[in-house]
Amino acid sequence: MQGTDRLRPGVSSARRFTLALALVAAACGDPSGPGDGFVPITELPRQLTTSEVEVITGANAFGFDLMRAVLEKDRRPNVVLSPLSASMALGMTLNGARSQTFDEMRSTLRFGALDQVQINESYRGLIDLLTELDPDVHFDIASSIWARIGVPVEPAFLDVARAAFDARTETRDFADPSTVDEINRWVRESTDGLIDGIIDSLDPTAVMLLINAIYFDGAWSTRFDPSDTRVRAFTRADGTTVDVDMMSLDGVELPLGGGPGFAAVELPYGGGAFSMVVVVPHPGTDVRALLSGFDAGAWAELVSALNPVEVDLVSIPRLTLSYDAYLNDALKAMGMEGAFAPGADFTGLSPIGDQMCLDFVRQKTFIEVDERGTRAAAVTGVGVGATSFLGVIADRPFAFALRERLSGTVLFLGIVGDPTATDPGAEPYVDTCR
Repeated sequence: MQGTDRLRPGVSSARRFTLALALVAAACGDPSGPGDGFVPITELPRQLTTSEVEVITGANAFGFDLMRAVLEKDRRPNVVLSPLSASMALGMTLNGARSQTFDEMRSTLRFGALDQVQINESYRGLIDLLTELDPDVHFDIASSIWARIGVPVEPAFLDVARAAFDARTETRDFADPSTVDEINRWVRESTDGLIDGIIDSLDPTAVMLLINAIYFDGAWSTRFDPSDTRVRAFTRADGTTVDVDMMSLDGVELPLGGGPGFAAVELPYGGGAFSMVVVVPHPGTDVRALLSGFDAGAWAELVSALNPVEVDLVSIPRLTLSYDAYLNDALKAMGMEGAFAPGADFTGLSPIGDQMCLDFVRQKTFIEVDERGTRAAAVTGVGVGATSFLGVIADRPFAFALRERLSGTVLFLGIVGDPTATDPGAEPYVDTCR
């Protein structure tokens, strides 16, 4: 594409949050009581605005759409996405889009008729609202924008990114190898070292890289006793088995529920605002088909139907998973195709934005689940290139969601088809930008 600067794959001032935001299946719900030493959190410190609810609802819907589109093509046994990180990275980029490109991106992000000011104000308000929600759960969120020296960037675009997303904004020489090192160092620092970097190299003619990074660290409200962890067989989708360390809880009160073809249990963190919902299909039900059939409405029904009961047994595997994928094809299938092709309009980003398009959207995720709790991180880079007893045993492919319960925000969505598998890395993407 003549006159267009480009990014070669790979990937704001960091700000610590003790929470998260990006998705509202139901804007409330009574969390189960936290364990000893945690202060119960039963309500948000203020009511959500109408626009905030719309942004959360839209971001949740976007997350399930994104998972469905990814699962159609990605056959890896484990898929872990962060709808929040993708939504925020693309939401920040949205400030530079105009005309049809803006409309397509807004529609894909499921923001309805909200204008850019409402979207930015909602993100800003939700970030401020949730910062101190649970002192026993750490949630960090950071954004950054890296522009190539010589590329004209609209000052208003950078001002909005700093105001709404706390974005660190930098201008760097993309031909200097130290720029890649600096970007990846920022990623490591923003994820407490869980994710090593987001780019492998930079095309010296690249335009800009926009990044969102999130980090979650929460201890279970009721911790698993390591002495109860046992080696058990985990049955893969093809019927083969693999031995895993299964953590177990019994005789505790947890929100339990289910639906056609699945059972679900909710495991809270800290004071109970954050939780992990584990969804285990019944034998014969495919986890990919199950999760692909979910949308924001079905998710809202699931979580609203979870009721605290004293469970006989809950077992889940100890996990350490990583995932790395380009989201280009999924986002195109969701309606954002024009943003990846010549003719995209990013004149809100740069005076020469009519010569720019998205090169890639890459996301890396990491999640570690053990007896203490969960650590999880995600980085998104946008280049402008149940049985007779009451309980759940996740000894076969299952889905999970990490969420903030009071606002309904979904932080991570995933499936686990083989807890022992390692991720081979992202498949090469098809460059349609020029």
